[in-house]
Parts: sequence; structure tokens; C-alpha cells
Amino acid sequence: MSIGTRPGAEAAALAGPAVSAQTPRLFRVADRVQESPDTWTLRLVPGDGGVPVVAAPGQFTMLYAFGVGEVPLSVSSLPSEVPPLLHTVRAVGAVTEAICATRPGGMLGVRGPFGRGWPLDEIVGRDVLLVAGGLGLAPLRPVVQWILRRRDEVGRVALLVGSRTPADVLYHADLAELAARPDVQVLLTVDAADPGWKGRVGVVTALLPQARFDPARTVALTCGPEIMMRLTAQALVDAGIPAHRVHLSMERNMHCGVGHCGRCQLGPLLLCLDGPVCDYGRLGPLLLVREL
Repeated sequence: MSIGTRPGAEAAALAGPAVSAQTPRLFRVADRVQESPDTWTLRLVPGDGGVPVVAAPGQFTMLYAFGVGEVPLSVSSLPSEVPPLLHTVRAVGAVTEAICATRPGGMLGVRGPFGRGWPLDEIVGRDVLLVAGGLGLAPLRPVVQWILRRRDEVGRVALLVGSRTPADVLYHADLAELAARPDVQVLLTVDAADPGWKGRVGVVTALLPQARFDPARTVALTCGPEIMMRLTAQALVDAGIPAHRVHLSMERNMHCGVGHCGRCQLGPLLLCLDGPVCDYGRLGPLLLVREL
């Protein structure tokens, strides 16, 4: 409490959006689809039949498994798909394992949406290059859907996807439909192939020379492991795309979602507020600082 602030006044101030932003709302799992051996897409609807969560592409929510904990997760659905809220979740720890194990009819807590999303206004009239590593395809999925609904307003579109193995590739049906379109270039690679894999093998940045785009008129969006995004962003800048038109989704160490705890601080940025989507012009110098 600040000096000179009456307890009653502070309580009244906290009775508005700050309290609701910190309080999970009940959402019911309406559907659960397994994407890979350790990854599921959950379709959530308000448990009380109330107002749905309307998140812009690139925003995130804090998803809560009761009695276990809470994690930040990017939204993988367009606002027009409400009331369902889609999250693609990889089971990598106690909280995400509990979330992924929640079957249809089960309840989860949702806070949000939070953060800054993808700069969709910059895409109109330009070429678009999307680069996804692993689970990073999930936050880019709404952007792809948004582009397809406005295909005549966007130039060339290239989607580059990297995955650990063929079994870990997300959204197989969606990627097959995109690859069949003449107006979207889809390039897919894996880090490690199995005997039946006939596609490309290697890191996703190795796909950049094959992507069709004009650097002078391209907006690039990338999401994935931080080292992959940093190398991709620098390669795109070296290829001629201005740093301010290369955007990264940075979801490191988020905890509160509202800028109170400081755990997502990156230099002068609080990524839950200033991100998760930031341009490389701002991020580039920060990502070069060791242990920042």
C-alpha cells in the first residue's frame, strides 16, 4: 500500500479490472484432440455460459489446472471462432500434463487475454513470411486463418515449419490443405527423420533460401524456441527485411500476466505487457546481452 492511501480506497481501486484479471474464470473442456504423442488441442467454452474470451491472434491466456498451477499459453483460434477458445498444449511439466489430461467435461481456469498480438495491420498489401519452430506453429495458426480470409489483400505467403520429428508435426490436415493451395508456399523440415520420412531434414532456418518473398515488401512473423527465433530474425534482416518488420513472439517466464511480478522482464520490457509479440528492432540488442 502506498503512503497516505486509505485501505478502503485501495480496496475500491482493486475491485475493478485488476481483480478480474487475476481471477481465473471457469471454462469447460468441450473437446480434446491429440496432435502428437505429447501435445493436445483443447477447445474451451465458458463453464457458466457467460462471456467468452475474445483474443487477438498472438495474445495469450493464463490457463489454470486447479490444485496444480497456471501457465501462459498462446491462443490458437481466431476471435471469430468464439465462444470456443482453442489452446494447443504440450505436456512438459506438472501443470501442462494436468491440462492435457483434462478430458471433455472437465474444468480449467482461464485468465486473460493478455499482451500484444501479431501486427495484422502491417500484413495488408505485403508479402508475409511465417516461420514456426515446434509448438510455435500454434500462435501462428490464427494468422494463417486470418490471411486466408483476406487472401486478395495480401501478397505472397510462405509458411516455414520446423519440427523435432515427423511425429511431432502439428495440424497435419491444415498443413496438407495449405500445401495444396497454389497461393501459399509451405516448407516443412524435421530435426530427426524416421525411416519413412521422405521430406526435408535440418533446422528451419535452412528453409529460408527456398522461401519466395520480396524483402522490400515483406513482414515476417516467427515463433518457436528463442535461439531459433534469434537466428531466424537475424537471417531475415541480413536478407534485407527491415528489423522493425520482423516480429517475434516471446513468452519467457510469464507468471502474473499483468506486469506485477516482473518475472518476464527482458531489459526495459515486461513481455506480458510489451509483448509477447515484439519487433526485432527492439528485441535484437536485448537478445545479444548475455544472461539478460
